[in-house]
Amino acid sequence: MMVRLRERFENFFNNRWLVFVAAMWIQSCAGIGYLFGSTSPVIKSSLNYNQGQIARLGVAKDLGDSVGFLAVSLCEVLPFWGALLVGALQNFVGYGWVWLIVTDRSPTLPLWAMCVLIFMGTNGETYFNTISLVSCVQNFPKSRGPVVGILKGFAGLSGAILTQIYVVFHTPDHASLIFMVAVGPAMVIIALMFIVRPVGVVIPVSLSFCPEPRDPANETLLPQPQKQDPGKSEADINEVIFSEVEDEKPKEVDSLPASERQKRIAQLQAKLAQAAAEGAVRIKRRRGPHRGEDFTLMQALIKADFWLIFFSLLLGSGSGLTVIDNLGQMSQSLGYNNTHIFVSMISIWNFLGRIGGGYLSEIIVRDYAYPRPVAMAVAQGIMAVGHFFFAMGWPGAMYISSLVFSGVIASSIYDSEAEKQAHQDHHQNLGLVFSDILDLDEPLKCEGAICFFLTSMIMSGFCIIAVVLSMILVHRTKIVYAHLYGKSRT
Repeated sequence: MMVRLRERFENFFNNRWLVFVAAMWIQSCAGIGYLFGSTSPVIKSSLNYNQGQIARLGVAKDLGDSVGFLAVSLCEVLPFWGALLVGALQNFVGYGWVWLIVTDRSPTLPLWAMCVLIFMGTNGETYFNTISLVSCVQNFPKSRGPVVGILKGFAGLSGAILTQIYVVFHTPDHASLIFMVAVGPAMVIIALMFIVRPVGVVIPVSLSFCPEPRDPANETLLPQPQKQDPGKSEADINEVIFSEVEDEKPKEVDSLPASERQKRIAQLQAKLAQAAAEGAVRIKRRRGPHRGEDFTLMQALIKADFWLIFFSLLLGSGSGLTVIDNLGQMSQSLGYNNTHIFVSMISIWNFLGRIGGGYLSEIIVRDYAYPRPVAMAVAQGIMAVGHFFFAMGWPGAMYISSLVFSGVIASSIYDSEAEKQAHQDHHQNLGLVFSDILDLDEPLKCEGAICFFLTSMIMSGFCIIAVVLSMILVHRTKIVYAHLYGKSRT
């Protein structure tokens, strides 16, 4: 009886769906950076900061959210539960210390030290994101897209979840929201850190250029190369031969049925391999990958497509995060005392934007074989409209703009290191825009749309430039997408 009970418990504990549910709970605490719009007014009033100093705290927050190599490095050395524990401790110490300072339980620190604490606390969520995504992607290798979309969606929704939990307690002390940000995620992570991990069999991904596995008896009948360069491996030769097959195959092969197409390609590959072994042809090695193939970072840095993505995200996503960081001050300048409702609304549209943006991009790619940056350009165009509404300050503009800003998350389709770098670099520049508008020496209270009119119009212009860059990228890559995905539609 005990043995059977133990087996059932092990089966339950090793169930990948249990891991997925636990990962959703963890991701529900992995968007604490979106609460900066609610916590920054408390920090500003308690420490007598001006808008320029709050903007610098926002830069530190965005850097903490963007620098993920620390989490990745620790995941290589520590078990997943250990890395989660490190992230929970960072979150607790960073925001816990900020709460002690805001409530006068600890001496006030200089601005640079406050930036370090905000960076440390927000950087903890990179551990939550990394481990949740890696575990679930390995557990669901055939459903990576939906899994990533759902988990990232819950990260966007976490701001609304934590805000509503705070509203339920209805405490008059606004600093208690910072306390909840410090303690709540840490409690959830510690409770679930032993559950979120890869379970079951991880399916390795390998490249094979043969339609069927070879029989060992038939393997000996294949021609062997008479001479090989000492530095060339068999994988390198296969890659080169496959490249030659793509160059030499007739165009009508792509229009054949899948089985016949594979057969013709295999025959052509065998002929090329035999001819190369006999010295009849000389295979010229490529200097680097083509569009649509995997690039290393150094290979990508010399490509124009990479820099188009980089600057498009730098202008688009960076301007959106700048608004989110200063949402509390913007709503207060328009006469809204309760800023939590706008933070919750943006978090909800954040969730829907992540799910809807990914779904839209899949339709564009799978059904129309058109480049994915089209969805990014659409999102950036929507963001330009949202910035315009913020600039006008019309009645109800905050509600409309929070809805429009669901495009902020749709523009995060390329969730890559380029985007992280864009977030990191962009706010070091855009945070200074507010510093130029407001005096840095004494705390001021600004009222009316004039406080952020110029900044919002500049952000809108940045988004329009980002749309142009995205469409240039679409024009450059549409042939590649048609080649990669167009054949699957025939």
